[in-house]
Amino acid sequence: MRPDMASLHAEPCYFEDLGVGNTFDSPTRTVTEADVVNFACLSADFNRLHVDAEFAKDSPYGQRIAHGLLVLAVMSGLVTRMQLNQHLESSLMGLLDIQCRFPKPTFIGDTLRVRVEVAGKNETSRPDRGVVEFRRQVINQRGEVVVEGAWKLLVRRRPA
Repeated sequence: MRPDMASLHAEPCYFEDLGVGNTFDSPTRTVTEADVVNFACLSADFNRLHVDAEFAKDSPYGQRIAHGLLVLAVMSGLVTRMQLNQHLESSLMGLLDIQCRFPKPTFIGDTLRVRVEVAGKNETSRPDRGVVEFRRQVINQRGEVVVEGAWKLLVRRRPA
């Protein structure tokens, strides 16, 4: 018997369904040497701190670190794999703002996960949408926050 394809799609989640303080965790992913090399080639960012082991040995970190924007890209990918994203996907109307900082470095071999918290919600002048602020933290296997920030997304409201 073939499964009902409609039942395989996640139930939509709307602005009203998100409660301030709700938290969600992603699966994990390990940052590899290939990730750093490929990102350097893609971005043309060959900063020696990322690609030169001898140079990085004498840095405050003692070794190469992953590009901050690579870690943001990994975060984005992990968030898209979360159940939250699967439920929100049809309700997301757009990314409005990103604020982030990098309190700790990410090293090759670090395993990362993302914690997402609904930090705030605001209605807009349009009745079919609202702004949701999500606080995101990328956390390594040592429990250290390596990236943190806020993402504001425009989210559909539940149809009347």
